[in-house]
Amino acid sequence: MTRTVQTPRPSRFGDLFDMLTDRGRALLRWRDGAGRVTAPPGLPQMAELLLSRRGEASGVALARALVTAFEEADEAKRLEFLLALADRFGPDPGAVGQALAAIQAQPGSVEAIEALHTAAEPRRQELFRRLNLAPGGTAALVRMREELLGHLRDNPGLRRVDSDFAHLFASWFNRGFLVLRHIDWNTPAAILEKIIRYEAVHAIRNWDDLRGRLQPTDRRCYGFFHPQLVDEPLIFVEVALTRAMPDTVAPLLDLDRTPIDADRAGTAVFYSISNTQRGLAGVSFGNFLIKQVVEELKSELPNIRTFVTLSPVPGFAAWLAQAREGGDMLDDELRAALKPLDQPGWHVDPDAAQALREPLLTAAAVYFLRARDAKGRAVDPVARFHLGNGACLERLNFGGDVSANGLKQSHGLMVNYLYDPGRIEANHEAFAERTEIAASDAVRRHLPALTPKEKP
Repeated sequence: MTRTVQTPRPSRFGDLFDMLTDRGRALLRWRDGAGRVTAPPGLPQMAELLLSRRGEASGVALARALVTAFEEADEAKRLEFLLALADRFGPDPGAVGQALAAIQAQPGSVEAIEALHTAAEPRRQELFRRLNLAPGGTAALVRMREELLGHLRDNPGLRRVDSDFAHLFASWFNRGFLVLRHIDWNTPAAILEKIIRYEAVHAIRNWDDLRGRLQPTDRRCYGFFHPQLVDEPLIFVEVALTRAMPDTVAPLLDLDRTPIDADRAGTAVFYSISNTQRGLAGVSFGNFLIKQVVEELKSELPNIRTFVTLSPVPGFAAWLAQAREGGDMLDDELRAALKPLDQPGWHVDPDAAQALREPLLTAAAVYFLRARDAKGRAVDPVARFHLGNGACLERLNFGGDVSANGLKQSHGLMVNYLYDPGRIEANHEAFAERTEIAASDAVRRHLPALTPKEKP
């Protein structure tokens, strides 16, 4: 039987859009005062022109031209444009002054307050909205912010631009626009390649390694996608279904392990969570992702009752090195007990490893429960993420990751955060309002007594 394949007809909207942008490109022939065609203007001048346009066709075409020109420019020209956004595309001082005068003339006037709100908006926010109309504009703006973040340290004035990016992205990437998708071995290769590239916790070595994380019956992977970045996962989580809460990562990543049937598992382990778009830094997806994946798993596998992570501790080794040098966080006895850490290969020496187990867990308890950064927050970024989402610090795992990276960043330490649906809200409120850390008795038992300087 022959199957007749009908070629899809282009939509009228698509035809109209192409017609408008073709006309728009014709309108954008750059001309000098004598009407002669010239080279396009600089990036800031193109931005000014885009803001001045009212026509839809020329606006879309100019937005596309500006996006393309920015991405094809060299680094110096791109930085020049970003600095211009900070210096020349803020609020209009004259409009703000008029709005303030109107409020003084009519105190309490709702119209005057709304006029001030409009006038106070930086012009670059409207510029970003117009650039977003270009084909691929959303992705281009995310890349633009990624470039900007690389210049912030040397150009603090760019923080004004970054704040506007963050403000708009918080709306454009609102949870209501995100779609949760199950990623498996049948997912298109273009997406699977990005899973390999973006994995940030446990590197995926090759396609066989990826298959071992996606195909077995006791493995799951989920990602959030946005309609404007169809083949770009914004964040993804890898899940292992196990019988019990794991304390080491190697068995989870072992390609030669024997999978178990999903309906025989009682625990879901979130062992890797990776953000993929640096340009979306500060836009939180992870809390929504974990909560929705919990609901998905509860619906699919009602036998799963325990939801935990097996998480790295990326800042522990660096913090411990400073604490061993001085300060009040560790006493002299604990510092002395930690000296075997200076011995190369201590983790493969049974005597050294056994001697270090309790001192290292004690230091870890201090790190999580007492150490604070300059803002008064828990010092570990992964801890802030999970505790802020309502998890409980459930268990400290000595020797949880003895890979080269695990030893470098945390002396092999890993932790389990427990997501108890009945306690998530209370834990979140305690952490957000009072910086209280939900931790199990097993973790708290590792804490040493307060030193004299620490006692209230």
